[in-house]
Amino acid sequence: MSREEKMKRMQELTALLNRAGKAYYQDSEEIMSNYEYDALYDELEQLEKELGVTLAGSPTVNVGYEVLGELPKERHESPMLSLDKTKDIEGLKEFAGNQKVVVSWKMDGLTIVLTYRDGELVKAVTRGNGEVGEVITNNARVFQNIPLQIPYKGELTIRGEAVIGYKDFERINAEIAEAEAKYKNPRNLCSGSVRQLNNEVTAKRRVRFYAFSLVKAEDVDFHNSRAYQLQWLKSQGFEVVEYHVADRDTIEQEVIKFSEKIAANDFPSDGLVLIYDDIKYGQSLGRTSKFPRDSFAFKWADETSKTVLREIEWSPSRTGLINPVAIFEPVELEGTTVSRASVHNISIMEELELGVGDEIEVYKANMIIPQIARNLTRSGVRDIPQACPVCGGVTEIRKVSNARALYCTNPYCQAKQLKAYALFVSRDALNIDGLSEATLEKFIARGFVHNYIDLFHLDRYQEEIQEMEGFGEKSYQNLINSVEKARETTLPRVIYSLGIANIGLANAKLICKQIGYDVEKVMDLTAEELGAIDGVGDVIAKSYVDYFADETHRELFEKLLQEVHIPKEEADAEPQIFEGKNFVITGSVAHFSNRNEVKALIESKGGRVTGSVTSKTDYLINNNAESSSSKNKKAKELGIPIISEEEFLQMLK
Repeated sequence: MSREEKMKRMQELTALLNRAGKAYYQDSEEIMSNYEYDALYDELEQLEKELGVTLAGSPTVNVGYEVLGELPKERHESPMLSLDKTKDIEGLKEFAGNQKVVVSWKMDGLTIVLTYRDGELVKAVTRGNGEVGEVITNNARVFQNIPLQIPYKGELTIRGEAVIGYKDFERINAEIAEAEAKYKNPRNLCSGSVRQLNNEVTAKRRVRFYAFSLVKAEDVDFHNSRAYQLQWLKSQGFEVVEYHVADRDTIEQEVIKFSEKIAANDFPSDGLVLIYDDIKYGQSLGRTSKFPRDSFAFKWADETSKTVLREIEWSPSRTGLINPVAIFEPVELEGTTVSRASVHNISIMEELELGVGDEIEVYKANMIIPQIARNLTRSGVRDIPQACPVCGGVTEIRKVSNARALYCTNPYCQAKQLKAYALFVSRDALNIDGLSEATLEKFIARGFVHNYIDLFHLDRYQEEIQEMEGFGEKSYQNLINSVEKARETTLPRVIYSLGIANIGLANAKLICKQIGYDVEKVMDLTAEELGAIDGVGDVIAKSYVDYFADETHRELFEKLLQEVHIPKEEADAEPQIFEGKNFVITGSVAHFSNRNEVKALIESKGGRVTGSVTSKTDYLINNNAESSSSKNKKAKELGIPIISEEEFLQMLK
């Protein structure tokens, strides 16, 4: 393998091993055997030694988390100037002249300067105001792809862009309950993530770094070429921005090629950067008071189109905020058809004097996100709804962060119950694949879902769903297939799906076993009957009884039973050999598909399975009794038997 192929293999191994580690330690699942994990780990370790590169995300290093009181400031050795820019291709040709230029993405994140000494990352500083930046070394150490060690042992200084991709931006925003606290765009999120005082937060944000410029590296012959410098940085383990060498005659073709990739890119970009490939020539040009003369930025010329506003759609969210969305006559923009754009709040509507029937001009910000550029007729805001479009509850206008926004005041609005719907479709409940929180929020906002039962009848909205962004005929059909598959379920899953406080799947199984899986008995259990079940205390019993005391909940449960099929399950007639016994399972298994299968068997025999070893644990199942895992150590400290899978199977006999 070439060095580049080995670097790619290192990145693959790092991602695969981290995924396996997360599955094992956080999700109690196994996606590979211990043997396979160890073999891949050894391969990664060997590659790291061979190349002299260790990536920040590598499982071979443990980067500790640290909380700082403040971020210290530091002056840059050389000022970081802004770039002169144009939206005109002819301007780029004029800049190139008779020189070769390196064309690369102008990423829309936060510029960072990295310094390495003796092959180790020693410092990371933000651009700041170009003269003084903030030291964020601890945070840079937990970026997804920064090498902590490199083969080059001299002093190296490079510049690059820290970015957060659109997928992670959407994931992180989906976890933020308050609408006003959500990040407006990936750049703002990245800026906040890079400058955290607690680098554990930074690590969870999945920041990536792309090198775009080499500032200093002593005693290296770069053949007077910027392109060669970028290639050399790749050999040191850095991910660099995508770049191509062009000249006056090929620049336009390269710009077109870059623009065609934007829709598929996960990272935000607001244009391109050109720099002379000839390093000495570029440096000889010096700089103006504001701009370096060896580089130039190209900003995408926003393609605009005139259209007519047909409707303001009011879209409720989980916080009660009701977002206005402009629906207009479809137009072609940047190669796709668009017909809707978020307006965000009433203040923006009022600023645009936006009314139905107005002629508006729309564009795609950074060639991605549809927005209203201006309103040409400005008829004025009217018909702000006084009732929530989802639940019919009373609305009110509130001022939040200097912006006027519309809110639903009904605490029981379906749009506010998003977490409950997410639990209902989760893996341990009805297990409807394809219904993420983001998708559920869209379905609720559009009126497809008013209660749990509606989730079984999404086929009523086939055309609307297939036209939604991210959906098509195939993804719609996959969703419907998943809904139909979910109809075949178990009574414990149905009870758990209701979201009764303190009732997990394990408790639901205990309750169902006690009543012999008799559906008719579910709603009328008393607190005394529930309290008599081992493992069900007074708090759980009260939550259960209070839930079914509500007539609305009883009606929902009865309707739900009409949508699903629950095969008859017989309560175990034979003695429960593991009754009162607590197990913990760790490591790989050979006689079962996964650890969840072992767990199900133990529970079917009356036992319980927990995630950690405590004084209440009776057995730890681990095929490697001599391993130095934390669970083995704890079991030995407490004198808890560590049994193999074979010994466990013998207990069954």
